[in-house]
Amino acid sequence: MPRRLLILGSTGSIGTQALDIVARSSELELVGLSAQTSWETLVEQARAHGVRRIALDSPDAGARAAEAWTDGEVLTGPEGLVRLVVESDADLVLNALVGSAGLGPTVAALGEGIDLALANKESLVVGGELVTQLAEATGAAIIPVDSEHSAIHQLIEGERGNGVDTVERLILTASGGPFRGRGVEDLAQVTVEQALDHPTWAMGGKITIDSATLMNKGLEVIEAHHLFGTPYDRIDVVVHPQSIVHSLIQLCDGATLAHLGYPDMRVPIAYALHHPERVEVPIKPLDLAAVGALTFEPVDEETFACLRLARQAAKAGGTAPCVLNAANEVAVHAFLAGRLRFTDIADVIDHALETVPAGRVHAFETLYAADRAARDAARARIEERATA
Repeated sequence: MPRRLLILGSTGSIGTQALDIVARSSELELVGLSAQTSWETLVEQARAHGVRRIALDSPDAGARAAEAWTDGEVLTGPEGLVRLVVESDADLVLNALVGSAGLGPTVAALGEGIDLALANKESLVVGGELVTQLAEATGAAIIPVDSEHSAIHQLIEGERGNGVDTVERLILTASGGPFRGRGVEDLAQVTVEQALDHPTWAMGGKITIDSATLMNKGLEVIEAHHLFGTPYDRIDVVVHPQSIVHSLIQLCDGATLAHLGYPDMRVPIAYALHHPERVEVPIKPLDLAAVGALTFEPVDEETFACLRLARQAAKAGGTAPCVLNAANEVAVHAFLAGRLRFTDIADVIDHALETVPAGRVHAFETLYAADRAARDAARARIEERATA
């Protein structure tokens, strides 16, 4: 029997590539799709893949979709997304939503014991221990889709499969983004267009800006901590401009294992959707002689303060990562709207971390309250800078 798959965020880059993989596979059956506002593309996808149930986060977009598409059911709002998850009878949910909006569907999937292919890193950054505890309680698997975490998952499985943990250290690689090697003075003049011009990956606006500030790597450090149970002082980040080595693990005997390949998200997506099996993916095999050289350099955490702030929030624990993520989402949105300088993104996040004290996480409601407080603090800081 085919594995019943639900894709959340199907109109984004990860979602559309996942649909291409599904179209070539007889082992996957689509049972639902969702998007935030792109109802026209979502309806086209539903028609093309014979899906009869879709969800849109925006009620207005949902109403438009329901009017234009009469071949199935349209659910709307955060409640609609959760309904789509719990009523879909899915065996696997691919969560490719962007931002903290992905937390609710993650909790819904894991709460139902549904395996989760996770491309929404904010679920673990914000939810952290509560999310992983929920997965353990229900027996649902979390398979990462981020290229770095997928690489570590593949490397680490063989090492932990014998019941003995031989892994000493995780090393996440970063391309360095479009501003690698530049100083703070140069970054103050960065435009939105320049920040969106990533040298390696084609991604959505928010993720691309996170890559430019290196916040993306900070979020990945927190995600790796929860996914693999590795202490923060044993998770490193190294800049690797060629983006050929996706991550590395160091073992107790001094060996270091690396996962290599051309940057192509179809590889980690296919791995997550078919795990524990592997399937053929039509990509060019790695030619190291053609690549010529692989280089590595340390991260400049003074210039790229977002990574430093992420580590700070990670070590503080509790609601601090939630505050970090919420303030970052507000700051990035303000930068994309032309209301904030590139270098002020870190200042807004720092202000929120100072303003909203980290508290213990007792329940998901604790996180939602911290998220609201952080967004209010971030907006206040943006207004303060705009009127200064």
